[in-house]
Amino acid sequence: MNQSAQPLTDLAAMLEAFQEPAAFIAPDYKILSTNRAYLKHYGGSRPLTDRHCYEVSHGYNVPCDQAGESCPLKRCQNSGNRQRVLHLHDTCHGKEHVDVEMIPIRDESGEVGFYLEIMHLVKAATAQAGDGAMVGQSPVFNQMLGLIQRAAPSEISVLLLGESGTGKELVARAIHDGSVRAGRPFVTVECSGLSENLFESELFGHERGAFTGAINRKPGLVAAARGGTLFLDEIGEIPLPLQVKLLRLIETGTYRTVGGVELQHADFRLVCATHRNLKQMVEQGRFRQDLFYRISAFPIILPGLAERKGDLPLLADVLLKRIPGGDRVQLSHRALHALSRYSFPGNIRELRNILERGVLLADHAVIDLDQLPAECLDAADSVPASTTETFPFDEVIPLADMEQQYLRRINQSFGGEKRELASLLGISERTLYRKLKAL
Repeated sequence: MNQSAQPLTDLAAMLEAFQEPAAFIAPDYKILSTNRAYLKHYGGSRPLTDRHCYEVSHGYNVPCDQAGESCPLKRCQNSGNRQRVLHLHDTCHGKEHVDVEMIPIRDESGEVGFYLEIMHLVKAATAQAGDGAMVGQSPVFNQMLGLIQRAAPSEISVLLLGESGTGKELVARAIHDGSVRAGRPFVTVECSGLSENLFESELFGHERGAFTGAINRKPGLVAAARGGTLFLDEIGEIPLPLQVKLLRLIETGTYRTVGGVELQHADFRLVCATHRNLKQMVEQGRFRQDLFYRISAFPIILPGLAERKGDLPLLADVLLKRIPGGDRVQLSHRALHALSRYSFPGNIRELRNILERGVLLADHAVIDLDQLPAECLDAADSVPASTTETFPFDEVIPLADMEQQYLRRINQSFGGEKRELASLLGISERTLYRKLKAL
């Protein structure tokens, strides 16, 4: 690149225009310049220039794509275009979800001289114990979070798909909070269990005298969501006759109250959710095809807890802190090991129930195997009764030897994937493989 025509030092001043962390990165992954936000978030008092970006953000000694992750800079080099990838970064505040945007900067001849990296900090979720609504750091969770980040700022209709108990309302709320409508109402409509007449009245509202018992005029939830987000939970439960009226509402942006004659104008962003297979329902004639295509412009699949077992220790820690009295209770290693082998048909909601029960039964502030439900105990058969059977705590041995003994035993007894084991141990999968190789 012709540095005299456009000196990098002049461009570096542009970085301060970004409120979020931003940096210029060389093609060899070295950091050329950063703004103050980047330095504060990743460096603290340590200088960052001339260090590799993957070293600063991940602690790797090789680029992200060589460590099993998608590298936005590598993707930029391959495509020549702007790229966005959601990563889990090591920052001065601990592990954080970051939506990394990488933009190639070209010189007058069209050649890429360096890259502009912008770190969009994700506020909808946390990768460590905290007050965040959504918690996780597993690959499937991060994939879902990346889709949420893409969809939230737009007005596109989102369809949330997944089993019961996976947190669809939390995801819908995260989409709302990340949109331009965040300051306006977020209104939830529970579609299951409502009769046709009641559903129509709840959604559209009714006029005085519209039916027996309608002694006053009542605005509907569509009116309550004006300017904000309307979340239709379990949309697969809506009766066919009402699907026609819902389709008209979505297509025209207008509706009539029950008993009313004047057209009302709606203004909302639509998010729907269901645990049912809507495509199958369309084939069976139980769900309108035209409505399905209207609501499913941007589908997001929520993974079940069985697909994200690596998040189990973090989720258990966070849920215990949210349960009354749970902040004084710990989950034993044996109990966590048993839960890691359980299928969790009720997902996160079931995990919370198990922990609530355990808190009440934990007389010594520890949830152990005895405090778990019977259906969870089958997974505990291979768990040693006590670590003292393996480790002679009455004699002093080097810590390195202790770690090797423990890793050797747990590697033989653990039945899950190495990624899950690494998460349970609180280390990266790469670190785990390095330690096992050293054995």
